[in-house]
Amino acid sequence: MILSPIQCRMARAALGMGVRELAAAAKVSVDTVARFERGDELKERTVDALQRALETAGIEFTNGEHPGVRLNRAAAARSAGAVPQHKRLMVARIARKVVAGSQTAADASEKKR
Repeated sequence: MILSPIQCRMARAALGMGVRELAAAAKVSVDTVARFERGDELKERTVDALQRALETAGIEFTNGEHPGVRLNRAAAARSAGAVPQHKRLMVARIARKVVAGSQTAADASEKKR
């Protein structure tokens, strides 16, 4: 599985984790996290470090037709009520963009056939 920038942002939002917290957990710089989430290409080992840090915090990544994230049960129980409403809304907004992008790509490939 390859972690995408949008999944990274969604995972941080779901956990209520800031860029600084993720950078510290992954042992990378804050700028590295920001560059990745902007879409800049990073070394594979750096992306792996970000993914491992998020998984350790309780994120499960979903791929396939609709890439996304979800909290495992333990993380969900820990964060129940801990994630502010505006961050939950941000996760929902980002998820809608991912789904809309996936549908647009699917529509484009259907038209090519």
